[in-house]
Amino acid sequence: MLFNSLHFLFFLPIVVGFYYLLPPKLRWLLIFISSCYFYMAFIPKYIFILFFIIIIDYFSAIAIEKKQGKIKLLWLIASLSANILLLCFFKYFNFLNDNLAPIFSLFGKEFQPINLQIILPIGLSFHTFQSMSYTIEVYRGKQKAEKHIGYFANYVLFFPQMVAGPIERYDRLGQELKKKQNFIYQNISDGLKLVLFGLFVKMTIADNIAPFVNQIYKEPLKHSSEEVLIGVFMFSFQIYADFFGYSSIALGSARMLGIKIMDNFKTPYFSKSITEFWSRWHISLSTWFKDYLYIPLGGNRVAIPRWSLNILIVFMLSGFWHGANWTFVVWGALHGLMLLIERFFSKLFKFEIKAHWDFLNVILVVKTFIVTSFIWIFFRAENFNKAKEIICIIFVNNNIKFNLISLKVPLLAIFGLIIFDFFQYNTRFDIKLNTIRTPYRWVIYSFLLFCLFALSGTEKFPFIYFQF
Repeated sequence: MLFNSLHFLFFLPIVVGFYYLLPPKLRWLLIFISSCYFYMAFIPKYIFILFFIIIIDYFSAIAIEKKQGKIKLLWLIASLSANILLLCFFKYFNFLNDNLAPIFSLFGKEFQPINLQIILPIGLSFHTFQSMSYTIEVYRGKQKAEKHIGYFANYVLFFPQMVAGPIERYDRLGQELKKKQNFIYQNISDGLKLVLFGLFVKMTIADNIAPFVNQIYKEPLKHSSEEVLIGVFMFSFQIYADFFGYSSIALGSARMLGIKIMDNFKTPYFSKSITEFWSRWHISLSTWFKDYLYIPLGGNRVAIPRWSLNILIVFMLSGFWHGANWTFVVWGALHGLMLLIERFFSKLFKFEIKAHWDFLNVILVVKTFIVTSFIWIFFRAENFNKAKEIICIIFVNNNIKFNLISLKVPLLAIFGLIIFDFFQYNTRFDIKLNTIRTPYRWVIYSFLLFCLFALSGTEKFPFIYFQF
């Protein structure tokens, strides 16, 4: 089920209504049934994959809590292996098959790839990472094993964030799902604000940018260097608006049920460095890799060469998490490399930045945006050849005239996104809106609704992160 569909706009109010009508002890069952229905709107039989994850990790966590020593570790390994193997089969099987052929050829042997027609379950990377964080925390003794399988199932399945995050921890979401939530008007109000804003960002901004970006990346050789360059920068805004829109709707949907989930974005394109960018972009994934890979590898407590290697490993695996393609690995590696370069120069030229928006900070923000935009090329391009074509075209003037007027709608959409990001800098849309007088709030509501009805993209595009 898509957030930007009529199906969801009928589904959400029905779930919220029944949620507050039911006695608290039965609400977990409503959440479970609703989440199953939501997920089964895609490929119904794939719900059994999530049931498999739930059963494995539920019983593994109980065993981990009871056992000691090697047996405890073996249960953790069993749980993690089940999740990783499931992810590898559905997401990376064909990729690994295709890459084994050249390895075998180095030893003079022939390998015939076995390509399976596998459809990746929606949001499988998010489900497995969220569930693995639970068993790891139980193993570390920081989380008690959940004895009620219904609550644990809802933690894995919770429909507002089950498809594209945020990747929640059980100590937060699990406790929220267990709370007795009373009907509070402010929760409904704030939730609706976030849903409205999320739909606006997705349908009015991201979906208006998508056709031009798709055209550029599909056939870059047919476009001028100016068009390709604009397409590259437009994709930066498209993926942000697309994923930020999803996250806002997820936050709002959960808030209407009285349930708080974490913010996944904090105006990332106002970051002054790659380090800051990753503290503002896809925050739940960044913290997951920090807690469960970067710190266990030694973090920054090791020598500089080892620390640099840790950074590159984390970013390359983060890239690989996004997709079974070497372009994603390069995308992650470039982010890691840029972070290392920035750290080197920041130590070489020590300076302190105090004001938020002085001239130096503006330069740093522009620099970071340009760098991340060019690195996005490897994320968006289908393969290395397309990425190479795009990069080469940008730096070669092929003298094809370009009409900027033809892009007035997507450019206006981008301008609107920038204005709204200034509006909610270091806060959140609903929180900022609540500080404004009521008449002005209704002006903003009216503007968003008008844009949704009058300026939404003519074509409906799926959320980009659904493929991960």
